[in-house]
Amino acid sequence: MTSLDPSPVGLRRPVWAADPKVLRTEVLAGLVVALALVPEAISFSILAGVDPRVGLFASFTMAVTIAFTGGRPAMISAATGAVALVVAPLVTQHGLGHLVAAVVLGGLMQIALALLGVARLMRFLPRSVMVGFVNALAVLIFAAQLPHLVGVTWVVYPLVLLGLVIIYGLPRVTGAVPSPLVAIVVLTTLTVAAAVAVPTVGDEGELPDSLPQFGLPDVPFSLETLRIIAPYALALALVGLIESLMTAKLVDDITDTRSDKTRESWGQGVANVVTGFFGGMGGCAMIGQTMINVKQSGARTRLSTFLAGVFLLVLVVVLGDVVALIPMAALVAVMVLVAVSTFDWHSVAPATLRRMPRSETAVMVVTVAVVVATHDLAYGVGAGVLTAMVLFARRVAHLVEVTSVTSPDGTEVVYAVAGQVFFASSNDLVHQFDYAHDPDSVVIDMAAAHVWDASSVAALDAVTTRYERRGKTVRIVGMNAHSAAMHGRLAGQLGGH
Repeated sequence: MTSLDPSPVGLRRPVWAADPKVLRTEVLAGLVVALALVPEAISFSILAGVDPRVGLFASFTMAVTIAFTGGRPAMISAATGAVALVVAPLVTQHGLGHLVAAVVLGGLMQIALALLGVARLMRFLPRSVMVGFVNALAVLIFAAQLPHLVGVTWVVYPLVLLGLVIIYGLPRVTGAVPSPLVAIVVLTTLTVAAAVAVPTVGDEGELPDSLPQFGLPDVPFSLETLRIIAPYALALALVGLIESLMTAKLVDDITDTRSDKTRESWGQGVANVVTGFFGGMGGCAMIGQTMINVKQSGARTRLSTFLAGVFLLVLVVVLGDVVALIPMAALVAVMVLVAVSTFDWHSVAPATLRRMPRSETAVMVVTVAVVVATHDLAYGVGAGVLTAMVLFARRVAHLVEVTSVTSPDGTEVVYAVAGQVFFASSNDLVHQFDYAHDPDSVVIDMAAAHVWDASSVAALDAVTTRYERRGKTVRIVGMNAHSAAMHGRLAGQLGGH
C-alpha cells in the first residue's frame, strides 16, 4: 500500500489526515502550484513545438504518478523546459508520435538506470556544483519572467509590484493562506473588476476541454524507429534524472529530511512511461514549482504533489475560462520571489568569496555560466563536475612527497613515498629519484602511500627500469594490501617504460 505521506511506515495514517492544519496547507499549496503550472506548461509546449494540451496533460500525469512512485515527498514533477529543449528537434523532424515513443523509452531507461544504482553517484557531487546549480536555477527562473515584462502596458508593472508586496508581506501578518494564492486572487479580481487589458494566461495558448486519453505511440514498431528515438530518449532520461536528483537533494537540505534517491529515479521513469502512454511530452522535477510548494507554501507531503496534478486538470478542463483571466503579472510576481529566495546570496557575499578557495568559486562560476548560456541544467552540472575533478586532480597531484635517506656506509638509499599515487601525481614521481648518483641498492618504501591505478604502477616500473639500466637493484616495500595486489597484477605488464 502506497500512502500520500512521507512516513516510512506504510500503513500509518497520513499526517495530513490527522491534522486539519496540515491538510489545509497541503491543499492550498497544491492549488498554488497548479495555477503556476498552467502558463509554464503552455510555454514549454510551445518550446517543444507541440500543442499546449501535450504539455498540460504531461504535467498532470507526471505530478499524479510521482506522488505515488517518487522518493521525495512534496517535490513537484511536470513538463519542463530542459525536456522541451531535448525533444524539440525530434518533433520538428519526425512529429508527435516519435516524441511520445521517445518519452516511453526514456522512462524505461530511467528505470534501468535506477536499478543500476545511478542515484548513488549523487554522493560524488561537490558542494560548489550544488551551489552553482541552485544559483543558475534562480537566474533562469528570473530570466524566464523578463519576456512578460517587455513590450507590455505600463499597468503590468504596478500589478507585479503589488503582487510582490502581498507575497512578501502577508506571511508577516498571517500564515493561514499561502501568500502566492492571495496575490493571484487579488490581482485577478482587480484586473477583471477594473476591466484592465493586460496579458493573461489565456493569451499563452488554448486550454484543453477534454481529458487525456490512453493510447500507444502512433509510430512504426521497427528498428528504424528505435534508431531515431533512442538518442533523444537517452538524453531525456539523463537530463530528467540529473534535474530530479539535484532538486531532491535541495529539498532534503531545506526540509532537513532524507529522501530515497533510488526510488525517485525509478519513480521518474514510471511517471514518464505513464505520461507517454497518455500522449504527454515527458518531464522531471521542477525547481521553481517545488520551491513554491515547499518554501512559499510550506507543503511537506505527497498530497500537495498529487493535488497539484488534479487541480491542474480541473483548472484547465473545467475552469479553463476562469483560469484564462489570471493576469500573467500575478504569476510573474510569484516566480520572481521564488528566484530571489532560491538564489544562495551567502555564496556571493564578499566575506564568503574571500574565505572560499578559488577553485571552489571557479567551479560554482563555471556551473552557473554554462547553465545560463545553454539553458540546460545537465550541461552545467556536467561542466561543474568536470571542472571540480580537474582542479582536484591538479591540487592532489602535488601532494605526493618523496624523501631519501642514505645508509651510513653509503651502500644503500631508502626513498620514502607519501601520498596518493594516481595518474596525475605519478607523472612527477619518476623525476624524484637520483638515478645517476644513488648507490647500487635502492629501497622504495611505500608504507605511507597508496597506489590507485595503472598509471601509478607504470611509473614505478619506469623507476625500476631506469635503475636496472645502470646495473642497480630496486626493492619496493611497505605497500598496503590494495596497492600490493594492483602492483603484483600489473607490474611489468604495461609495455615499454
